Amino acid sequence: MTEIALRVEDLAKAYPGAENAARAVNGVSFTIEEGKFYTLLGPSGCGKTTTLRCVAGLERTDTGTITIDGQVMSSHSPRVFVRPDRRDVGMVFQSYAIWPHMSVFDNVAFPLRAIREKRRGFSRADIKRRVLDVLEKVQLAGFENRMATKLSGGQQQRLALARALAREPQLLLLDEPLSNLDAGLREDMRAELRRLQRNMGVTTLYVTHDQSEALSMSNRVAVMQAGKIVQEASPRELYRRPGSAFVAQFVGRTNLLAANVVGHGSAPASRMLQTPMGVIEAVCPDGTTDDEALSLSVRPEDIKLHLEEPPSGTPNVLPGEVEFVLFLGDVVEYRLIVGGQTLLCKQHPDIRLRRRDKVFVEFPVAHCVVVSDEHGVAGHETAIEPDVEEDIPRQLVVPA
Repeated sequence: MTEIALRVEDLAKAYPGAENAARAVNGVSFTIEEGKFYTLLGPSGCGKTTTLRCVAGLERTDTGTITIDGQVMSSHSPRVFVRPDRRDVGMVFQSYAIWPHMSVFDNVAFPLRAIREKRRGFSRADIKRRVLDVLEKVQLAGFENRMATKLSGGQQQRLALARALAREPQLLLLDEPLSNLDAGLREDMRAELRRLQRNMGVTTLYVTHDQSEALSMSNRVAVMQAGKIVQEASPRELYRRPGSAFVAQFVGRTNLLAANVVGHGSAPASRMLQTPMGVIEAVCPDGTTDDEALSLSVRPEDIKLHLEEPPSGTPNVLPGEVEFVLFLGDVVEYRLIVGGQTLLCKQHPDIRLRRRDKVFVEFPVAHCVVVSDEHGVAGHETAIEPDVEEDIPRQLVVPA
């Protein structure tokens, strides 16, 4: 049976201010299995950092219960509040918060020495062994005598991580730790951080507004909006089957169109949708009725382009024109005009189209994701199974 390392139930927190002010966190609940990497993802002000600080004990909650490794850390019935230094957590802040007047060794050893002073057991030999061991794991071996201010940005980030891991915490809390790094280093540290977490097996709660970080590192992702979790899923499911228009737009880029049901499609579960660019067939959520207003999401990489009209009977093919071309190296972005609507499309860089080129634009039924505020998101027989790589076809232009 899988152990639950962290359980958060009905968490709420409001800050002092105007009467009836909106809560920063409003009824948040989630669990993290032992050894897993869980991310809270959302825009600024959505409540993700407040949630993390409540778990750390840096904020007192208004309602709700927080349980770490089976022990209640915060509760209102009965009244319980465990101080931050009594919680078995390690935390890395956005600013790193390393001590500039200390060496690398002393920065990592500081929390262990604080524990030793409270007579919880860590001899000087234990502290030295732990510090050198964790510095080796974060690839800072040999830097122990260097002053912290003499490290690069990426090294300082690893130093902050080493300090959090030195006490071997039950739970690791990370508050946007990569946001101060440049783009290239951020990508490198993203992979390095995930490698460390997997190797050490430490349960991790990560907070970020960067969807690339969330999708690439996490076992589970919870998207937050206005103090609430609006969808929780695996990274792949979250991206391929967003549960709302907000999630579809926030997690990655998408073409989001207003749509109305105008009739039945070729399959029992599919419907014909009237969109601003034309009629599109898509699988709709159960319970969808005629004339219902929906949102249609199509990811840019799922759109197929053809120079010649596809065979008769191919669904969801509309004429279009290339309006703009942006070469990005590993991908080419095309801005298309289809039925008077501007759409974003991504293609392989070997595909070469120019402005004003006429194309036939195909929207594969399997990748037309329909979202309904009332009924949720549509399923499909090609929906991705857990832990199985999806066979996503390359989008190729049919030669003229």
